[in-house]
Parts: sequence; structure tokens; C-alpha cells
Amino acid sequence: MKGFILAGGLGTRLRPLTYEIPKTMIPIKGKPVLQYNIELLKRYGIKEIVLGIGYMGEKIKEYFGDGKKFGVKIHYSEEKEPLGTAGALKLAGRFFKSTFVMCNGDELKNINIKRMVEFHKKHKPLATISLKKIDNPSEWGVVRMEDKKIVEFVEKPKNNPPSHFINSGLYIMEPEVINMIPNGNVSIEKNIFPILAKKGELFGYFSRGQWFPIDTKERLDKAVKYWKGF
Repeated sequence: MKGFILAGGLGTRLRPLTYEIPKTMIPIKGKPVLQYNIELLKRYGIKEIVLGIGYMGEKIKEYFGDGKKFGVKIHYSEEKEPLGTAGALKLAGRFFKSTFVMCNGDELKNINIKRMVEFHKKHKPLATISLKKIDNPSEWGVVRMEDKKIVEFVEKPKNNPPSHFINSGLYIMEPEVINMIPNGNVSIEKNIFPILAKKGELFGYFSRGQWFPIDTKERLDKAVKYWKGF
């Protein structure tokens, strides 16, 4: 199984820090956030990884190279202009011909990928997303569940979120999802997950491990303080 990590974001909410470094390369306890994501995939036997890069991608390439010193094989899929989370996946689509793992590179997470893959293969949807329960879900992708199936996916609902269960940024997917993505700048959260939910092809896997996004200064400070690693 191959992995795809999104690492091309501008990190505008972390400026001025991200004027000099891509947000996935911000160090937490001595390692870039992106390295923890690579190590998570490697931990579960996923050693061929595609990094979707864009903004200051050369700094990511310089650090990780071909992945050999990290015990993995790294490919790069480079955006010439911002394509969004789904557009970046479509650009890298040639690498994925069977079930694969996709995750956000600007989060620290500890998810049992082995169990999540087993869950995905048991229920056989086109996509399974990891979920967390939080008190204030309105700034995230929020789901409404019927048993283990996600029947509604709403990205950042301003009013009356359908539940307290949110997308925590790691997915098991079938390559058919890539065929659903139109050309251009496309969001997987806004444009693809809602369609999959309506089709009954989106399932949710509840993760108990730590999860820390680092997309704002406040969240970054929290991650630095509380992240325990694997």
C-alpha cells in the first residue's frame, strides 16, 4: 500500500513564520511535523510515499530527498499553482492503482492505520475517514453518522453542526475516488466527501490516539506542549 501526504499549503495563518518555512516543516520536539506523518505511515508498513508539494517545496525536497535515510521511498508531486486538497490528489493520481492512505501533512496524529485499513476492507466503501469527537466542531469538517456510515459531511458549518464528530485528516481510499475529481482547484472536503456521503460510499473510523492540527499559532503552541509522539 502507498501513502499520499498533502504538504503544499501556504500556511497563511502561521505568518510570519511561514514566510521562511513551509508549515509542514515546522519543528515539534526536534522533528518537522511532516516527518512524524512519514514515520506514522512507515510504522504500519507503508514505505512508498508521495508528497504533494507546492509552496517552498524545494525545502521539503532538500530535507527528505528520496526518503532513503528515513527508511522509505519518496516521490514528489509538485503543484505549479494551488490545486486544493482534491486537485493535489488528482495531480498525483498516477501513483495510486489500488487502496491507498492519504493524510494531511500539517497535523500530528497517532492513528492505528492497520485497524483502520481492516475496517475499510470489511465495509468496502470508496473512502474511510478518521474521526475525532470535539466540543467545538464548527471550524472543521463535521459528519452525521448512521451506524458506521457517514450520511452527511459539512465542511466548517457556521451554524448547527450535525454532530461533534470531525474529520481528523487521515483517509483510506480507493483509486475510483480520483476519477471523481474535476480539473482545477478542488477541495476534497467541500467537493468530494459530500458526494461520497450521498452515495453511501463514505465511512467513519473513530480514532482514540492523539491529534493536533498546527494550522494556527494557538494550535501550534498546544501541539508543542502536549504532543507525546508514538
